[in-house]
Amino acid sequence: MEADGFEPAKKNEDDGAAGGDPDKKKKKKKKPAKEKEKEPPKDDKAKRKGPSTKQIEAIKEQIRKQKEEEERLLREEEEKEKQLEILENARLEKLRLEQEKKDKKKQKEKERKERLKAEGKLLTAKQRHDKQRAQGMLESLRAQGIEVPEVGGDKKPRMGTRLRLRKSKPNIQTQQSTEEDSANMYTENGPTEESSETMKQEFEEERIKESWDQESDDEKKEGNSESRPLKSSGGGDSEAIIDDSKDELAKKESSDHSLADASDSNDSGSGSEESSDESSEVDEEIEHKTDAEKKLEKAERRIEKRREDNEKARSLKELRSPVVCVLGHVDTGKTKILDKLRRTHVQDGEAGGITQQIGATNVPIDAIKDQTRLVKNFAELELKLPGLLIIDTPGHESFSNLRSRGSSLCDIAILVVDVMHGLEPQTIESINLLKAKKTPFVVALNKIDRLYDWQATTGKKDVRDVLRAQPKNTTMEFEKRTNEVIVQFAEQGLNASLFHLNPDPKSYISMVPTSAFTGEGMGNLMALIIELSQTMLSKRLMYSNELQGTVLEVKAISGLGTTVDVILLNGSLREGDTLILAGTDGPIVTQIRSLLTPQPMKELRVKSAYIEYKEIKGAIGVKLAGKDLEKAIAGLNILVAHHPDEVELCKEEVAKELKSVMSSIRLQDRGVYVQASTLGSLEALLEFLKTSSIPYAGIRIGPVVKKDVMKASIMLEHDSQYAVILAFDVKIERDAQDLADNLGVRIFQADIIYHLFDKFMAFRDELKAKKRDEFKHVAVFPCKIKILPQFIFNTRDPIIVGVMIEAGIIKEGTPLCVPNAEFLEIGRVTSIEYNHKQMETARKGQEVCIKIEPIPGESPKLLGRHFQETDIIVSKITRESIDACKDYFRSDLQKSDWQLMVELKKLFEIM
Repeated sequence: MEADGFEPAKKNEDDGAAGGDPDKKKKKKKKPAKEKEKEPPKDDKAKRKGPSTKQIEAIKEQIRKQKEEEERLLREEEEKEKQLEILENARLEKLRLEQEKKDKKKQKEKERKERLKAEGKLLTAKQRHDKQRAQGMLESLRAQGIEVPEVGGDKKPRMGTRLRLRKSKPNIQTQQSTEEDSANMYTENGPTEESSETMKQEFEEERIKESWDQESDDEKKEGNSESRPLKSSGGGDSEAIIDDSKDELAKKESSDHSLADASDSNDSGSGSEESSDESSEVDEEIEHKTDAEKKLEKAERRIEKRREDNEKARSLKELRSPVVCVLGHVDTGKTKILDKLRRTHVQDGEAGGITQQIGATNVPIDAIKDQTRLVKNFAELELKLPGLLIIDTPGHESFSNLRSRGSSLCDIAILVVDVMHGLEPQTIESINLLKAKKTPFVVALNKIDRLYDWQATTGKKDVRDVLRAQPKNTTMEFEKRTNEVIVQFAEQGLNASLFHLNPDPKSYISMVPTSAFTGEGMGNLMALIIELSQTMLSKRLMYSNELQGTVLEVKAISGLGTTVDVILLNGSLREGDTLILAGTDGPIVTQIRSLLTPQPMKELRVKSAYIEYKEIKGAIGVKLAGKDLEKAIAGLNILVAHHPDEVELCKEEVAKELKSVMSSIRLQDRGVYVQASTLGSLEALLEFLKTSSIPYAGIRIGPVVKKDVMKASIMLEHDSQYAVILAFDVKIERDAQDLADNLGVRIFQADIIYHLFDKFMAFRDELKAKKRDEFKHVAVFPCKIKILPQFIFNTRDPIIVGVMIEAGIIKEGTPLCVPNAEFLEIGRVTSIEYNHKQMETARKGQEVCIKIEPIPGESPKLLGRHFQETDIIVSKITRESIDACKDYFRSDLQKSDWQLMVELKKLFEIM
């Protein structure tokens, strides 16, 4: 490039010297090229030399900065786009919410309009026409100068109430004088007294109609105007009031007419007069919301604000008691562990020694300190918790719903495992529940005292010291069984380890060896729960003022009436609060009469001396006394209304929750009637009946009353075996029992679910046996037999022959016929013998001797004349016999017998 750049300069110089000769130009053009070739290579290198390293670095830096700038601009652009997208989404969400609000408002107004229409408060076209006629009549009277008196003229009627004639003595003279004046005016101008009476009636009817159409805010205005005293003695005042009322009526009607005319003119192209009237009424309703709706909206906003405030006020400085749930297989020692902690004997008092309901125990912090005082290193831990609330759940299979409810309440769980048996079915179910709810838990490895040659220690000791003091063979057996349990936990996808060997409490489940019988390991179990609650669950245990409580049980207590046991997790309850909870006939609204808790370390289920409170805070198990709690349902949440206008909202919420629970229970057309004491027990019983293939047609919570017996008696018409009431853990009223005895309804009562089932199954078997005896002569078993020619002992009255049973089953009383001889009936089987021994039945493949006696009233049949020995003989079946076999003898017949029954049914052409 540089050589090319210098060429033109030389060319110009040569041109100037030669005077522009073209041949010389060409020669001089070639010469520099030759000179250029002869130049040394050093100069050529100098000419080709590129940019230096510094320049390259500077260029690279510039390019890098340029890229960074581009990237920055791109990021800014993306952020702007994101912001715009967020704003657009917010705008769309706002529009959607506004639209939803409008739709909701329209729906409310539509419903309100329909309600008003049903109550007769919406004016139709005819009513408007009547108003116009009445208004015209009033105007004509007014034009004539006639004063129409108002009925009961001493007092202006309040809107929203019916007008009634008042017959008070002081007003008689004024009424008479006004009536006389009006009569004179009528006679002077033409109309008679009769017409005045009709006018009065029409005016009164018009006033009544108008009074019904007023809104509640009009009532307030009228209430203020009512407070002014009216002078009844002077006629002038009463007339002024009448004129005022008439003017108001005229104004209202004229405004109504103007609205109607406006709506008519707007809708003239599309619809009838009636639809336009209705649309104008809807517009008026939209403009003026009722006070009730305004109050509800205000209450909703207040409740929402209170919830937000309570959520913000939560703090780590104030912790509530953790709810500890005890889960495990039946008979692993759950209640026994709690009895050891409480020093009580609840388990001994339970039906069959099996827990049937959820129980709750308040454990104060002092009791925890006493239990854990000998645990190593626990005294150094600062205790922040006010105590523990321990919930005991039933372990046997039917109560899976109660275990589920208990685990949903709890913050931390104790899973009780029998060291001798390992993980059992309900233990695995409990593990799955805890996994689903993501609830942390510890394992109580119970019944270590059952290990061979276990040496129980006197006094309280740390369980680690107790294990070290055992003989070698006992220690080896303990290690072997513990390792087996660890393997079983691993099969469930969980890591487990003994609590003092646990490498990581967050990923390994701690197992504490315990004995509910001797009390060993109880202190370590309590210490571990407290330590985990304070470290891992502190955020969850922050106390909130928002009420969170669940009804555990409903029971009657002498001196207090019907009470409800409530687990109060958060919030507080005060004496006199308005309580809303679910009941069998809908939501119950009652006042809290008293707040009671059992003595510390006592079970809420067990009757004992109670401590009364004016106010109580969660988490705690509390007993509430109040009115109308007889029909309360256990297992659902409670609500408290702080203001009167919140009651309706709370009732709606409770009703919705109850409906969702009850709708999940599906009833059959035919089945037993089931009653239980609590919702949890009812669900458990229904689940048990479902697995046992027993249908249920009706359910109720509470004691058995006459109404229940009447409902159960319906089944007597359909299927008497289901005319039964299964009463689980409830009382039976005396009059209900008497009615059941009269109607033939059976009531079975039990406190243990298995006993109730056994009673019902025994009743079904007894009923079935009775029905079998009743229908044994009707039921005909199917059979096909062939006569053995060499064993014909008698051919007539009775026929005694040896037969081979080709199919089916033959029994005494079976009627026989010969299809080949035009279905000839030859008699009934009265006796069956095999090897000279009497038999009741004989099956396919057997060769027996039978005696056939003729049917009473018919001539005996002769073998060899009426039918031949080669003919196949079958049992004569009918529709009644088939139905009897299906209903009462199904188990006696095999599959091949039913196939023969179908074959004979076709043969006899039975529909």
